[in-house]
Amino acid sequence: MRVIVTLACTETGDRNYTTTKNKRTHPDRLELRKYSPRLRRITLHRETR
Repeated sequence: MRVIVTLACTETGDRNYTTTKNKRTHPDRLELRKYSPRLRRITLHRETR
């Protein structure tokens, strides 16, 4: 039930990271604060479909 998801920066829209999540335990979209190489700072990254 584990799926690969892509994380996109909310400010630039760049898809910088991929990770996995369990859809049963976390059905909502994943949000993490990660480093954005283009902006050179930490920004909010959200799961894209």
